Amino acid sequence: MLVDSGMDTPPELIKKGGIFVAPLNILYDNEIYMDKIEISAKEIYDRLDKEIPKTSLPSISYVQELIEKIKEEGYNKIVCITISSGLSGTHNALRLTLEEHSEIESIMIDTKSIGIGGGIQAAFIKNEIDKGTSFNAIKKFTETLPVNGKVFFSIPTLEYLKKGGRIGLVSSILGSALNLNPIISCNEDGIYYTVNKARGRRKSLKKLMSSIEKTIETSQEYDLAVAYGIDKDEAMYLMNDMKKAFPNYRHFYFGEVSPVLGAHTGPGVIAAAALAI
Repeated sequence: MLVDSGMDTPPELIKKGGIFVAPLNILYDNEIYMDKIEISAKEIYDRLDKEIPKTSLPSISYVQELIEKIKEEGYNKIVCITISSGLSGTHNALRLTLEEHSEIESIMIDTKSIGIGGGIQAAFIKNEIDKGTSFNAIKKFTETLPVNGKVFFSIPTLEYLKKGGRIGLVSSILGSALNLNPIISCNEDGIYYTVNKARGRRKSLKKLMSSIEKTIETSQEYDLAVAYGIDKDEAMYLMNDMKKAFPNYRHFYFGEVSPVLGAHTGPGVIAAAALAI
C-alpha cells in the first residue's frame, strides 16, 4: 500500500509493514519540512502565532524512491490511497507518477476525505490485504469506501482554514466570542463544508456523535476512529462515549492528527470518523 501522510493512517498498522508513506511538505517562508519526518504537529502549533505554514504535494522524487523500495521488497502491485482530490493535488500527482511505472499494477483510491477519515479507509484496505483479499476484489472498494466512510471535525476556530486557503464550502462563522464550534466534514466531492454548529466543546462533540450515528445507523459492522490536535483528554472522553454508544465496532483507532492537517485546522481540532462495512 502507498498512502500519503495527510491520511493519518493508524501508526500501529504502518509498523506492521506493507504500508509506504509519501510525506506532504510543510512550507514556511524560509524552510521546507517533510510532514511527520522532519516536523511534528506540536512544532507547528508552537509556531502558529508567528507564522501559519502552507502545505504542498509530496516530492515526486521521494515518491519515485518509495516505488523503487516497494519493488525491491518484492511487491508487483500497489494499492494507492490518498487524501481527497478536492482538497489537494496529491491524488493526481501520485496517479501520474504510478502511470510512469507500467511494470507494476496499481489501484488508485480517492478517499474524498482527509486525516483519520482517509486513515480509516486505509486501515480497512490493510486489513483486507492481510486477510488475503485478492487484488481484483480490492478494486471493487474504490467506489464504495469513499461513500461509506465519513469524517467530522470539531474546530474551535476557522482562522487557520481561512488563512491557509482551505476553507472550501465552510460557511464563515464570525462568532468566536460566542464560543461557537463548527462541525466540518467532506462532501461527496471531498470538499470541506459545515455540517453543524454548537456552542461550546461538549455540545459540539455531542453533535459530532450524532453525525457518526447517522453514518452507521443501518450497518451491522463498522470501524470507528478519533484523532486530536492537543486536546487528548477531550478526545478520550469522546472515544469512551463512542464506544459506549456504538459497541458493535470491529476496530477503533485513536491518535494524533498529522502535522499537515494540524496546520490547516489549528491545535484545537478533534476528529471522529466512521466506516460502514
